[in-house]
Amino acid sequence: MANQIGLRSARGPILLSLMLSLFLIAIDSTILATAVPTIVSDLGGFAQFPWLFSVYLLAQAASVPVYAKLCDTVGRKPVMIVGIGLFLVGSIACAVAWNMTALIVFRAVQGLGAGAITPTSMTIAGDIYTVRERAQAQAYLSSVWAISSVAGPTLGGLFAQFVSWRWIFWVNVPLCVLALFMLLRNYRESFQRHSRRIDVGGAVLLTTALVLLVLGALEGGQGWAWDSWQSIGCFAVGGVLLVVFAMVERRAADPVLAPWVFTSRIVVTTSLAALGVGAALIGLTSFVPTFLESTAGATPLLAGLAVAALSLGWPLSGSIAGRFYLRIGFRWTAVIGATLVLIGAVLMVVFAPAASLALTAIACFVVGVGLGLVVNPSLIAAQSSVDLRRRGVVSGTSMLARAVGSSVGVAVYGAIANAVIAASGGEQRPAAVQAGSIAVFVGVALSAALLVVCTALIPPVPIADEPPAQPAT
Repeated sequence: MANQIGLRSARGPILLSLMLSLFLIAIDSTILATAVPTIVSDLGGFAQFPWLFSVYLLAQAASVPVYAKLCDTVGRKPVMIVGIGLFLVGSIACAVAWNMTALIVFRAVQGLGAGAITPTSMTIAGDIYTVRERAQAQAYLSSVWAISSVAGPTLGGLFAQFVSWRWIFWVNVPLCVLALFMLLRNYRESFQRHSRRIDVGGAVLLTTALVLLVLGALEGGQGWAWDSWQSIGCFAVGGVLLVVFAMVERRAADPVLAPWVFTSRIVVTTSLAALGVGAALIGLTSFVPTFLESTAGATPLLAGLAVAALSLGWPLSGSIAGRFYLRIGFRWTAVIGATLVLIGAVLMVVFAPAASLALTAIACFVVGVGLGLVVNPSLIAAQSSVDLRRRGVVSGTSMLARAVGSSVGVAVYGAIANAVIAASGGEQRPAAVQAGSIAVFVGVALSAALLVVCTALIPPVPIADEPPAQPAT
């Protein structure tokens, strides 16, 4: 009884620590967007600045599977501490960067820290909350990503205009220290560590393959043409390395990404759903502000508020998702959510010709409500289908799928928008930007349709209200 009282009293600060950590890594993927002109004027290296974003996403996506495996090997707390520590060191180094090359390298260090924080946060939340409670906890964690997509560009612009772009990174320091303090003080992990041989070969192969594939997706059509030797080389070599990785893992004693992950229907379907979520989310958060500013004459602040409607709908539906899946199951809750995402995306296409701020916000809100009913139940279903020692890998696989979905989504939507805008007269014409945005929204609707199919394929998972797998004190 005393342990349960201690658990409940500590979970709030632990959840706040996880939310703060996730907010830091999520916002750092967007906060530089509005500060780029200031950074370039200070450090130079205009041709290199796209790497400030690409290298962060690359390091994060490629390291997630390795950290997820370590979560199940050495425990959640050590991995989380390493992640926050790397992000803190990377932030300090970015704040004192002397040229663009140094800033890019230090952003990679930040990305390596982010790769540890993402899956570990979701895993810890799955450990300290029961099945009935996880929906609301995961809703808070998931909504951080939507909130950061709005807050990031705004804060970046404010720092760059009124203080210094370096404060974009300095502000991370006290927040990292606070998150680390709250975690160390409140989270007492009881994890049985076993001496296992680390699958170094598998980790190197997987990381290299993911780096090449994500790099090809991020830079294709941007840094180089899709049919260039760089794009072809990235995809070809990355694909070959994945095949080699699969062969190596079949013989590994303790593989970094076990073969059972690819044969588990629940893990595969929920990961495909996470991939669709990443693609749909990046499509809206990346293109809605530009669409409204170019066609509706909205200010950056008002355009951001339209996307904020998505941030509002997500936690609202996520907080009540538990009531749904306890009554109708994980699959049907996710199907309802995916259907709402599809309806919201279709509304974006229908409302786009009117270029209305209010109508766009309504459509974003519907999408947000749908995401809250997809993301949390699908992740909780996957976590509930495995034991404690596999939960980190399951959470990491879901986070990796979402990161890949975002990376591929950015590349595909960007190529579509650029092609339509070029054919419609160039980006200087609002009608051309509107046509390109509508094409992107159609792409988001297609992604949402695939999301409906993926959630419908999620197998039934028995719901047992078991006690938390990890005590918090």
